[in-house]
Amino acid sequence: MGHARTSCVHLPCRASYKKPYDGHWPQRLCPRCAEPMIHVGSAFAPPRRRDTAAWRTLSVLLHAGVRFHKSCCGGPGYRPRSLREVRERMAYARRSGEPAVKALVRPEVP
Repeated sequence: MGHARTSCVHLPCRASYKKPYDGHWPQRLCPRCAEPMIHVGSAFAPPRRRDTAAWRTLSVLLHAGVRFHKSCCGGPGYRPRSLREVRERMAYARRSGEPAVKALVRPEVP
């Protein structure tokens, strides 16, 4: 039986790789530049390398602590796909006092 696979990304290179995951996450280095990568979870689908706005959105999510782990329903749940959606949720977080990591994964903003 093989190991599960999970994704890691390196934002400056806009690189995403699936790696075997055996329950612990050793430090992974980007094959393109040898800098540390970020573990993002097994339900991650990378944007196209040329999609600057999508990578900017992803950067905000990852720096806020949002990851892409599978849930009971199979996927990671709602994740913003545009900078507009990120801005709406960050404004809600500031207004409401809700932590950014929670506000960013809200499907709807009240």
